[in-house]
Amino acid sequence: MNKLLAAIILGCFLFSCKAKEKEKKFDEDSYEATKETLADKEKKNPARFIKVENRDRKNLIGQTVVIGYLTNNATVCTYKDIEVKLSFYSKTGTLVDEGIETVYETIIPGQKVKFKTKYFAPKGTDSVAIKILKAVSEVNN
Repeated sequence: MNKLLAAIILGCFLFSCKAKEKEKKFDEDSYEATKETLADKEKKNPARFIKVENRDRKNLIGQTVVIGYLTNNATVCTYKDIEVKLSFYSKTGTLVDEGIETVYETIIPGQKVKFKTKYFAPKGTDSVAIKILKAVSEVNN
């Protein structure tokens, strides 16, 4: 009885262990397809992948100087000629004026670029907000 029980346990143990596990092979086709879909997303939505930070100040002649930083968070797409919309707000949060500016720089993935622009903002302007409108995108190979 003990021998039979030991044989059953040993048999279960041997059949449950796999002698050789299958190796996962790198699938080049699915990798390229995934890369293409990611590139399509990044090309169609540059505003999603370009982060903008800004600060503003007044200069001696009363212009509003806007200093901004554009960061490309995409993985395969390079952006250039980025069109940004500057919105000028009062202390109460009311939109006072808007302007469109193009930053003629090329930003590769992971890069941060500084830009600077000057405006004669209307009286009562307290802050400036920047939004990405569009950009020319190129896929890196």
